Amino acid sequence: MMRTHRPGEMRADHVDSTVVVCGWVANRRDHGGVICIDLRDATGSVQVVIDPAQPGLDVGHRVRTEWVLRVEGPVRLRPTGTENADMPTGLIEIGATAVDVLSESEPVPFPLDDRTDVDESLRLRHRYLDLRRVPMQRNLRLRAEVNLALRNSMAAQGFCEIETPMLIASTPEGARDFVVPSRLKPGNFYALPQSPQLFKQLLMVGGFDRYFQIARCLRDEDLRADRQFEFMQLDLEMSFADQDDVLAAVTHAVQAATAAVRPGVDIGEVPRITWHDAIDRYGSDKPDIRFGMELVDLGEVFAATNFRAFQGVGAVKGICVRGEGGASRSKVDGLVDRAKQLGAAGLVWMRVRATDAGVDVESPVTKFLSDAERSGLIAALDAAPGDLVLIAAGERVPTCQVLGQLRLDLGRPPVTEGLAFLWVVDFPLFEGLGDDGAPISAHHPFTMPHPDDLDRLESDPLSVRSQAYDLVLNGWELGSGSVRIHRPDVQQRIFSLLGITPEAAQGKFGFLLDAFKYGAPPHAGFAFGTDRIVAIFAGEENIREVIAFPKTQSGADPLTNAPSAIDERQLTELGLRVLPPKA
Repeated sequence: MMRTHRPGEMRADHVDSTVVVCGWVANRRDHGGVICIDLRDATGSVQVVIDPAQPGLDVGHRVRTEWVLRVEGPVRLRPTGTENADMPTGLIEIGATAVDVLSESEPVPFPLDDRTDVDESLRLRHRYLDLRRVPMQRNLRLRAEVNLALRNSMAAQGFCEIETPMLIASTPEGARDFVVPSRLKPGNFYALPQSPQLFKQLLMVGGFDRYFQIARCLRDEDLRADRQFEFMQLDLEMSFADQDDVLAAVTHAVQAATAAVRPGVDIGEVPRITWHDAIDRYGSDKPDIRFGMELVDLGEVFAATNFRAFQGVGAVKGICVRGEGGASRSKVDGLVDRAKQLGAAGLVWMRVRATDAGVDVESPVTKFLSDAERSGLIAALDAAPGDLVLIAAGERVPTCQVLGQLRLDLGRPPVTEGLAFLWVVDFPLFEGLGDDGAPISAHHPFTMPHPDDLDRLESDPLSVRSQAYDLVLNGWELGSGSVRIHRPDVQQRIFSLLGITPEAAQGKFGFLLDAFKYGAPPHAGFAFGTDRIVAIFAGEENIREVIAFPKTQSGADPLTNAPSAIDERQLTELGLRVLPPKA
């Protein structure tokens, strides 16, 4: 056998037994007579003591960090006073009787400890070394535990795991496709899937009833901390199911994943909030509900105001920032500038002060406000002396979004602190009107409208709710889904509103529409990003820390130097030529 035990498994129970272990040299210490090394593998590390004076052990003088060794010897207790309480194996050591060098290592370009101050591009260029670090080992193993828990949950609920293709036709799904040229049909292209959306609906037509996969998806969009070109998602679809069925299935899955990696943590039932309430209360369709500072409607307070900035607007909203009434003028001015950057016409700020008469507000605009308005806003915001009040006015949704972002700027804890899952439901079916006056789908054109709103589909499309829903965790959107349209009459109404002719619909989605002619069951589905939920579970702010081989924020792969040029022979085979760079 190459080894009888693994370094991190050694305990006091192994004392007096002879073992063979393999691993990397994590640390080397020369004590002037013997050499002590920490031998590390995926299970952890154990101290090995090498006496170079012993026959066959002079290799101890040459051993350096990250060399790969095979060590044989008895397990013994460490001498009194040399125990290491910080190591699970800190009570014992292995006295080497044989040391075989399996592989030597050059000096590594950065320390392989828990330090995080190493330049990320250097870490990614040598990702195989970075992966030896304890945090990366922990993160990727946690990821595997989450995936296993999700799979087990899906199987327990009767879902069948089915893989869908990676080379598909390009269909409009909201982001840019990555395209793959066809060698056999020059001038034609496959697309890499942005999601398995159409195929999982076809599986429902195919009678599979409950499908899932942990699917790889690819989107050519700008990268950031919670987004990569390629990402993984738990993808599922259910026949003869409504919104409640899907939410229950996904809730079961995230409960199982949480329990697998956070023992003793029970997230319970996930609360729900409508999109309208999320915007009104938090100024976001992915609200972080771990802290207060909710938006308050001040429309009634200022209904008859003489303050022109609050007259004739869609909404007047405020937030109370507890304990910030003493903020410096420069900080307050910075908040005003931030609000303007976010699209607001301005921002009204007020310091809440104790007075002889009770409580009042102090601000450059208080002279324009009546006593009733000042006392009304204090009551509405439950403001107390020492607080800071921020008020914005304008169209409802943009005003709420400005204050919602200020709320996050001022009060949001680290995304990895605590766990607060939330369902957001009843999204608008359309997000606005295009230049041609046609509505624009907020989700995708196969999302079923809310049954109570179908009669307003043509007369007032922007008021129509959809049966779409998002899962949010700590203010990160994990994923989204919807009840799908399976009725041809409803689908045709949506296409007509969107300005999609029957011919265009057949050209873009023909294979799905054709399948729907042969008895499509009512169905609904969902998908959420496993990279994001794992990052939060792992205590990481960036999903690159839970992906084995990620891209940088510029989309580059320092390890393989991708993307890179291909040679002329390959271009010719594919019927392609590269245009010169734009001047």
